[in-house]
Amino acid sequence: MFLRRCLAVLTALLVLTSGLPAWAAATASWTDCGDGFECTTLQVPRDYRNPSLGTIPLAVNRHKATDHAHRVGALLVNPGGPGGSGIGFAKRLLPRFPELAARFDIVGFDPRGVGKSGQVQCLTDEETRQAFEDARPLTFERGQAFAARFNAACQARSGAMLPYIGTESVARDMDQIRVALGEEKFNYFGVSFGTFIGTVYANLFPKRIRVMALDGAYDPETYANRPYSYDFWQYVEIEGALNRMLDWCAHEASCPFGDGDPHAAFDRLVRSLDKDPVRDADGKVLANGSVLAYSMIFELNGGTSAWRKLATELQEAATKRTGDLLYPLSDSSSFFAANVAVECADRVYSPGRFELRVRLALAAAAGPRLGPIAAYGPPGYDHSHANACQKWTAQRASRYPGPWNAPGSAPILVVGTTGDPDTPYRDAVTLSRTLDNARLLTFVGEGHSGQGHSACARAAITTYLLNRTLPAPGTRCTDNPTP
Repeated sequence: MFLRRCLAVLTALLVLTSGLPAWAAATASWTDCGDGFECTTLQVPRDYRNPSLGTIPLAVNRHKATDHAHRVGALLVNPGGPGGSGIGFAKRLLPRFPELAARFDIVGFDPRGVGKSGQVQCLTDEETRQAFEDARPLTFERGQAFAARFNAACQARSGAMLPYIGTESVARDMDQIRVALGEEKFNYFGVSFGTFIGTVYANLFPKRIRVMALDGAYDPETYANRPYSYDFWQYVEIEGALNRMLDWCAHEASCPFGDGDPHAAFDRLVRSLDKDPVRDADGKVLANGSVLAYSMIFELNGGTSAWRKLATELQEAATKRTGDLLYPLSDSSSFFAANVAVECADRVYSPGRFELRVRLALAAAAGPRLGPIAAYGPPGYDHSHANACQKWTAQRASRYPGPWNAPGSAPILVVGTTGDPDTPYRDAVTLSRTLDNARLLTFVGEGHSGQGHSACARAAITTYLLNRTLPAPGTRCTDNPTP
């Protein structure tokens, strides 16, 4: 313990890295915040290149190892998004990974611009509801108008923060957390967008990693520097996941939706909701075909274990006009704000309007059921950002463009799911080959991330994080749940 405190003090006196101005490292004062967790707020530079611009609060929580005698260290976790709360993810992780909770201090944080760490604000709840009410007909010009409205709201409500929420700053914040915890080496578990954060950290600080597991991995070069290409495959994979779910329903006698032709029933449901939306008592539109399609984009992440429930929800939407798929998207306004703003801070779309029009047309054609609302609707989640990010006017002062190979790092575990609708499996393969020292674990199944759907993947991740033992080359987990 004494040596760790000395390390923290010494690190606080050093320049961070790469010739950046010196910054006194964050220190932590922990308080109990319930459920076995303690919380702190670290002050980190708004701009690491210009610390005179002041600080922002970074919310962190920690659950101490329950088997302290065999404690390995602190494990920082991030669920991705961007816009997901690491504080909430740390709590959800405990029952899923009991061995990790026993041997590690589980540490979560809300990245800058997210949740308790200076939430970015763009459209209000009501403005988000109104945007999805106005989404149809879906056209390129309407998509441009939605983006202009969204970006103006971001600038008006969070303009001072927008340049500094990119992932290079988040990775440097992670190293501030490492110092505040008194850890010489870092243990990290990132899921989805959390894998991109981890990849950037590995390239900034490769020697400071003990273990790093990246599940639901991003291809970092394509994501950051060729975003049209990256987005296209997300359109393809989400549509593929929907069709596989509907194919199952078509051949499963007990499926409650579609009367044997769920593909046609899905199309009828979307058209009927657009013609006659679900309204509240005051006549405001709560859900239409656009809301249903957008909700499906999220729900498909649940994999085969969620298919039967999803079919039931489709049937409820069709017959009773109720259910989770018709839940108003206005409640997602804060998540959408961070998701769009962070990605626009990280990515540069080529400026040509003609190219944008062609690229979106190709993407929407590749996913004809779920693609058009992402291509031409209000900016919200992941592959719906092209219109907004191409028009983005905020400085990208915290964007990391590469390199990506993390030379000299400890071995890194990359996990990919063959039927992942959100982070295509091809990305995990590419990342495992991009990093100088990485091993790929494949989960042959459906859903977003291996840890969320495969006991085999969870066991391999646990073994690696605890013992630094990688799975054998070519290992494939085949325990995909039955629908």
